[in-house]
Amino acid sequence: MADYPNFRLFDVLEYQLDKFPKSDMLNAKVKGIWQHHSTNEVADTVNKLSAGLYKLGVRCNDCTAEGSDKVAIISANRPEWLFADFAVQQLGAVFVPIYPTTNPLELEFILNDAQVKYIFTGDAALYEKVNNIKKNVPSLQNIYTFDEVENADHYTKVIELADAASLEKVAEIKKGIPTSHTATIIYTSGTTGVPKGVVLSHTNIVSCVFLAKASFPFADNPQSKVLSFLPLNHIFEKVASYIYMYSGISIYYAESMETIADNLKEVQPDGFSTVPRLLEKVYEKIMLKGNELTGIKRKLFFWSVALAEKYDNLVDGGFFYNLQLAIARKLVFVKWKEGLGGHINFIITGGAACQEKLLRIFNGAGIPVYEGYGPTENSPVISVNRREKGGSKYGTVGPPMNGLEVKLAEDGEILVKGPTVMDGYYKRPDLTAEVLKDGWLHTGDIGIWVDNKYLKITDRKKELFKTSGGKYVAPQPIENKLKESAFIEQVIVVGADKKFVAALIVPSFATLKDWMKTQGIPFTTNTAAIQEPKVLELFNTIVTEFNQLFNHVEQVKKIELLPDEWTVETGEMTPKLSVKRKVVMDKLKDVIEKMYS
Repeated sequence: MADYPNFRLFDVLEYQLDKFPKSDMLNAKVKGIWQHHSTNEVADTVNKLSAGLYKLGVRCNDCTAEGSDKVAIISANRPEWLFADFAVQQLGAVFVPIYPTTNPLELEFILNDAQVKYIFTGDAALYEKVNNIKKNVPSLQNIYTFDEVENADHYTKVIELADAASLEKVAEIKKGIPTSHTATIIYTSGTTGVPKGVVLSHTNIVSCVFLAKASFPFADNPQSKVLSFLPLNHIFEKVASYIYMYSGISIYYAESMETIADNLKEVQPDGFSTVPRLLEKVYEKIMLKGNELTGIKRKLFFWSVALAEKYDNLVDGGFFYNLQLAIARKLVFVKWKEGLGGHINFIITGGAACQEKLLRIFNGAGIPVYEGYGPTENSPVISVNRREKGGSKYGTVGPPMNGLEVKLAEDGEILVKGPTVMDGYYKRPDLTAEVLKDGWLHTGDIGIWVDNKYLKITDRKKELFKTSGGKYVAPQPIENKLKESAFIEQVIVVGADKKFVAALIVPSFATLKDWMKTQGIPFTTNTAAIQEPKVLELFNTIVTEFNQLFNHVEQVKKIELLPDEWTVETGEMTPKLSVKRKVVMDKLKDVIEKMYS
């Protein structure tokens, strides 16, 4: 079994001060200029913020998840996010992070369920969102903002409350907080139903941080830096942040999702964590630029991509292939790397399945992408592909993390046991009992072992459906395969209790537009484009080709093209960019019925 230290999460401040004090621990752009916060400055700010919160009455009380005071946050990524995280932990209170995109009804539910006492908000819009429901949350005493917002209390007002006595009290409280104490309650947005609060202790998250560090591994390298843009309230990015901080790696926050490309060039990071959806977007942009090339440059571009598509880290391609790939990397892929800042030596992707084709192409291009897997309930990492020789296999989520026990139930469900497994769902012993049995977390994911070493996710247990012919169909592998087409942006496979399998497809309109141009078909609107007979013929041909890869019962017999992309804003995607299958199917139930009528 792998080992991990007996730390609390906030001990990272002392750890970093002792091992590698930094001048740029946390960094963000303010009014167009990068502002750097040193380890020393962060530790000082956090202690004062803790002391101010103590003066406001934030307490550990009986130091249980139920008994401790709750402080929430709803904000985009920024240094202040972590200031608040550390400050709340140091008092033994419980931090409740909330996605900025959370709708008002869910927000109200979470604040009431956790009985949140105070909340930090990022900007004016988020302040208004909370302020509009404040009257419906009796426990909520005040809202503090990170931006200067008219008629709102700035978070520095809490810092100003700190005095010598309260700082001394914080130092005393910190010493007495056990590693078993709850650090955070993370409400999973889920793809259906009411949010569930996942209770995670310091031990849960610290063990995940250090077991991941040992498995991956992340070297302690105070010269390294990363760009952070996935929401910090998602456990994947939160744990990644603690891995970076415990490794002495500086964190730079992207200004927004729209500025990632610019920020990568400015910061020139060594790595970042992402979700497959964003990698797909990067790849689509690269391919669109490739399509604009002409002559020898175009030939060279597509020759290079075809080479990378065949890349296999476990099988030597031989002298001639390796020579060709080296030429492609020097002439074509070097520009891809420059687009990512020029210094990338790791990208970690999780949160959803990544297309195997993308993994081969990026790794073949010399841009190392490592896929990992794990649910919030496991803090979250269960398995991860590694840098070491033989540690990665594309199409799998890698070997289980050192220090965890992982097995498959009779029906293929992935079960995990170890220090990373959550304490349970907040105030929901009924739901906890459903997923925690004899110390084993039942993930709800179906998997198989590949080569007796690598874990491969094949589907979600609840997403398997049965056709009217009584045959089981796993939609996810079919969807992942269809998404390999440059013309398919998003897809959902349907067919529960129906006589055949069908698919709802959102085309990649940028790619489709280019194709229509080559066919002499004018593009006016998305809606008009998907009604063009030649476009329908194209998509039917694509699906027919992919059908050859599926069993007869899994083959897609009918498709419906949709004019609008599914987004977080319109409610069909979770904040971590997974499709909410139930929401899409509810919204499009008439379309689905029509397909089967």
